Amino acid sequence: MNRSILWRSALVQLLTVAVLFALLALLLPHSFFEHWGWLVGPLAWLGCATVTAWALHLPRGDTLIGAVLSGLLSGIAVLIGIHTLGLVIAVGAFAAWCARGPSSRPWPLIGGR
Repeated sequence: MNRSILWRSALVQLLTVAVLFALLALLLPHSFFEHWGWLVGPLAWLGCATVTAWALHLPRGDTLIGAVLSGLLSGIAVLIGIHTLGLVIAVGAFAAWCARGPSSRPWPLIGGR
């Protein structure tokens, strides 16, 4: 497991999710999320994973597969109403997925050479 990728992917994913969450919370009423959260949440997660793949020069398709799997894994916590735990599970699983294999890619956008 590549620890550098683990921490960088967790940080980028968490930051993009936080920024998008804050932006949407400011722009949209709470009722929107009550009706459309089931769709917006997963789409936002995939969008943030795409940004993470771009920022860290990870393969986009493989990264999105990891995003889907980690999102499904966190779904149990989300379904019982513990969204924060679901986010922790999702970010951890996503980062582990991204870091699972060796990589020799440079990291120019996030603390690279």
